[in-house]
Amino acid sequence: MKKLFRILLAILIYVGILFFFLQKKSIPLQELKAKYTTSASKFMDIDSMQVHYRIEGEGKPIVLIHGTGSCLQTWDTWTDSLTKNNFKVIRLDMPAFGLTGPNKNNDYSSKYYVDFLDRFLQQIGIDTFAIAGNSLGGEIAWKYAYTHPKKVTKLILLDPAGFYSKNKGNGAIVFKLAKIKWIATLMSKMDTKIIVNQTLKDVYDDNTKITDATKKMYYEMSLRAGNRESFSARVQQIEKEPVLDISKIITPTLIEWGKQDKLLDISLLDNFKKIPNAMVAIYDHCGHSPQEEIPALSVTDAINFLKK
Repeated sequence: MKKLFRILLAILIYVGILFFFLQKKSIPLQELKAKYTTSASKFMDIDSMQVHYRIEGEGKPIVLIHGTGSCLQTWDTWTDSLTKNNFKVIRLDMPAFGLTGPNKNNDYSSKYYVDFLDRFLQQIGIDTFAIAGNSLGGEIAWKYAYTHPKKVTKLILLDPAGFYSKNKGNGAIVFKLAKIKWIATLMSKMDTKIIVNQTLKDVYDDNTKITDATKKMYYEMSLRAGNRESFSARVQQIEKEPVLDISKIITPTLIEWGKQDKLLDISLLDNFKKIPNAMVAIYDHCGHSPQEEIPALSVTDAINFLKK
């Protein structure tokens, strides 16, 4: 018994020392704003959050929603192409992520995100629009179309979340760790550099496409005050999401999926094929985020779909 106690004590001391050296302070918001805002950046007060968003281009509106741990910059290349093809692009940092940061109510359910997005769009005067989303953003997009069918003209889903498999679950280690509450508490204070770099390797199929600038942006955004805690809070709420009948979606839909997705296995695509008359594009040698890994091809397919 004494031997077991000594072993446990040694482990606790080791973890304590490791935690001490791996602690990392948050980066001040003003410092992040100086680096990651542009002349197009605006901020709107919703639910006591200063929501970071950009509206660029003229033409038919399309809303772009990023995924877990990401930010509006994930759509940079798409935005360039869409604005050149006469679309008005609306993108924002969703609560818990990017410069927007945490929701004080700690609610990161898909129902909250759909309601939040609807209020945001009402405030900027957008009534009908196309919407595209990746990962969590894809889940928000299709659930928005499910809830507000008359508002969405076209729906584009890139490796969308909303369905999960126990046999082929989320392959990124950070999601598994964040589900364990005591580890999540430690992660909220720790330096995220190793975790961010590994997660990017899980997201991309071709790791040579991950630039130093991309690593730095995701790392620094993760250190925005409150984002580490919010990430874990969102992950812990995933399994509480209700299952909706996706076959009720009537919006014309394009589904884009990276064949080598390690986070959401391509077998999950079968759930989304239940959307009536959905078009599907499967990309070989591509991981979880086609809009970043193969932006030219994925946005070309999106534009062709939008113009039909």
